[in-house]
Amino acid sequence: MEDTLNVGQNFFEIDTAASPSGGASAPKAEAAKAEPAKTEAPKAEAPKTEAPKAEAPKTEAPKAEAPKKPESKPAPTQQASSAKVSTGERTEKRERMSKMRQVISRRLKDAQNTTAMLTTFNEVDMSSLMETRKELQEDFTKRHGVKLGFMSFFVKAATKALQSSPIVNAVISEDGKEIIHRNYIDISVAVATPAGLLVPVIRNCETLSFADIEKNLLDLGARGKDNKIAPEELSGGTFTISNGGVFGSLMGTPIINLPQSAILGMHAVVNRPVVVKDQIVARPMMYLALTYDHRIIDGREAVVFLKKIKSAVEDPRKMLLDLI
Repeated sequence: MEDTLNVGQNFFEIDTAASPSGGASAPKAEAAKAEPAKTEAPKAEAPKTEAPKAEAPKTEAPKAEAPKKPESKPAPTQQASSAKVSTGERTEKRERMSKMRQVISRRLKDAQNTTAMLTTFNEVDMSSLMETRKELQEDFTKRHGVKLGFMSFFVKAATKALQSSPIVNAVISEDGKEIIHRNYIDISVAVATPAGLLVPVIRNCETLSFADIEKNLLDLGARGKDNKIAPEELSGGTFTISNGGVFGSLMGTPIINLPQSAILGMHAVVNRPVVVKDQIVARPMMYLALTYDHRIIDGREAVVFLKKIKSAVEDPRKMLLDLI
């Protein structure tokens, strides 16, 4: 600082009243007094000098990318190798279609290509039918030697409805220019057999009683299990009833059995909440589906026909009194 120091003059003075926490050994007194802020600056900025230590985790960032290391890949490789082992067990088997299955396939496809199929639905309360069947089962079995089932009610109801709506029992000629009306009712009933689903015909249903229908159904079912249904018994029907409900089907759209014009699909009986006289009650309900050829049967006729079946099933007395 270019100050002049005289001989005998004190070189520095020690301030005994000052705090000893400064940490400096013995700086010039004047420098300490003139620049006190600079001596305190290192303490105030101590956090900045520690900043590199605070950022130490950043230097460890490469370690955080452990999943990218090759050591984590062996597990997926082992899983992939086990999957490859299981795929080696996949096999295929070819089986020639039986002649009957080929005929069924061809007829079903012909139905799709030829007819204008449309399906309408309704639901039936099975309470009355089930109660009637339960009450009369014992007497019916003793009298006729066969049990009274659901199918005979539907065959009888369909017969009555076909008599009231004869257009559903009619068919379009092969050249497509005429409507052929039949005064007889031959109902094809789907029967499960080892060879597949067959539809043998119960002929002249308009002349049959409940007992006659049940005996025919019993006979067809027994012969179907033994593959003894003759080919001629599978042709000539005017209407078909298919009961997918015995297998648990809730709803479906059956395919017309050519050369017929309509088919009725029965389904499973399920307890469901319904409204009866403004009250919600549980009732055994069944969905009915009528698939028909729209070329010959109008929508109104199809709906009226299905409602007649519904009315007959919900009140079996109407069939006995010819009120359908």
